Amino acid sequence: MTMQRTIGMLAIAVALSGLGGAACHPRGRVPRAAPVVPTDIDLRRAMDLFHHGDFRRAQTILQRVSFELMPGTPELAEVRYYLAECWFQLSDYVQAASEFRKVADEFSTSEYAPLALLRAGDANLRLWHRPELDPSYGETALAIYQELAGRFPDSDAAGRARLHVVRLQNQFAEKTYKTGIFYLRRKAFDSAIIYFKDVVANYPTTQRAPDALLRLVDSYRAIGYKQELQETCEHVRRFYPNATGLARTCPAAADSSATPATPSTPSPSTR
Repeated sequence: MTMQRTIGMLAIAVALSGLGGAACHPRGRVPRAAPVVPTDIDLRRAMDLFHHGDFRRAQTILQRVSFELMPGTPELAEVRYYLAECWFQLSDYVQAASEFRKVADEFSTSEYAPLALLRAGDANLRLWHRPELDPSYGETALAIYQELAGRFPDSDAAGRARLHVVRLQNQFAEKTYKTGIFYLRRKAFDSAIIYFKDVVANYPTTQRAPDALLRLVDSYRAIGYKQELQETCEHVRRFYPNATGLARTCPAAADSSATPATPSTPSPSTR
């Protein structure tokens, strides 16, 4: 008897639960899922936010879209490029450089590959603020710009990169030249000569190249290297005839003399 009563109560409970469910969800109706926004609409919205300067919100949408798109989807290169650009605009240059590098490597045949290389170089350039600091970021930027010129020589991005290469070369020349001046002032002439020669050999088109040659003359004069002094003065006259201080450092009638023993003091503009 007790068993029959228990079974009956269970049957009633099941029936009531069915009625309750029916009350919550009338016949023919099912709960609606959240609307799915098409990827192309999401992408247009993200680009609109990006062009209006709302990089944080654009980044969030682009991140989601990048997960939704299947590998090989044509739009994926664009999404990944602008996702990297968001990092750049938000001043996270380390992350931006990494993301741009991935775009250039993973989508090497897309129109975004040369742009991504350019921006990867730009991100590293932003991280190198002053020539006297550790040159690692500057060296990386220069290597990327040179890679861009090699892989996509006719691209607009390569043309823009050439301007940055000039800037970087001048910064490297400045850093090397200042190191040479440091040793010259302390009469460590052999060390100074090494750095001044480095400027002339590696950055001959920079503003510091003629200055480095004249400081080489000062160093040679101080240690009595007559032949090197004469050859260097001839080189300056031939390739940099308008160099500031040429007449003072390399007087025409005194090139063969190893005096004075003290090098000329660099002018304020060459320090």
